[in-house]
Amino acid sequence: MTVLAVLLAALGACGYALGARLQHGAVHDAMAGGGLGLRSQGRLVRNTRWLVGLGALGSGALLHAVALGLAPLSVVQPIGVLALPLTVLLNLGARGYRARELNPSVLLGVAAATGGVSMFVLLAVGSATSTPVSGAQQLVATELIAPAVLVIGAMAALTRAKVRCVLFAAGCAVAYGYVSLMTRALTQQLGTPELFGINPLPLLGIAVAMVTGGWLLQHAYASGPPDLVVACLTVIDPLVAVGLGIGLLGEAAEVGGWVAAGEVLCAAVACAGVFVLARYHPDKDDEPHARHRDHRERRSRRIALDN
Repeated sequence: MTVLAVLLAALGACGYALGARLQHGAVHDAMAGGGLGLRSQGRLVRNTRWLVGLGALGSGALLHAVALGLAPLSVVQPIGVLALPLTVLLNLGARGYRARELNPSVLLGVAAATGGVSMFVLLAVGSATSTPVSGAQQLVATELIAPAVLVIGAMAALTRAKVRCVLFAAGCAVAYGYVSLMTRALTQQLGTPELFGINPLPLLGIAVAMVTGGWLLQHAYASGPPDLVVACLTVIDPLVAVGLGIGLLGEAAEVGGWVAAGEVLCAAVACAGVFVLARYHPDKDDEPHARHRDHRERRSRRIALDN
């Protein structure tokens, strides 16, 4: 079951990457050089590209939810980091970048974020144990996550540029990490024969967190590049979910000291990768790159005319 869960989560990550690329472009089209106000948000729901991106995100979320019902939270959740390199490649290709034009720090950031979380998963697979999610644990998670999302969202509204993008994405990631916990709780309840005794908190919590996280996500797209948004999501989201799995559910009860130290180190490497990507992202060099690209295209046209 664990192998199937990993495969489903990996397919879900592909859906996240495609959805992020499509929705980012749609958001900037709807903004038309302005902000993401109510009028712009109204245009989004009529934008075909945004709707297709929403479908891709929904498909990825469905596959991820099934995976959460088959394996421990601390194993499934970090696999979403695979969306990061896919999104980086899609974004760079759309902006006309070639591999040799990339700042090596960008590749280093992607490798650190992807490698750090991948190693975390490998360590967690051999030590994590599946545990039930009780009603009391669901309530504690809600009490922890709700104020955290509000505080991060308020901080994002007071900042600008890439810091704003990172904070909006971080707020969304915290909300989505909570969604993963509640999704696991809901799948466990649906797997029991006594359906009439289902606790409504997971379903309500998922609905509120998805709406709130989605709103924060669109503002993150409006404030920065899609691969930076996905980098924050794919690192912070699993760290929150794994933290809840370890702290509340006791999934790491059988984890040894050395393994725990390795997991902490991997998490630190992944976070460092996100910061590197934020600092050296190609968007900072868009203008010189655009000039270089225009010069290259003009030179190609002259050569074609001469021939």
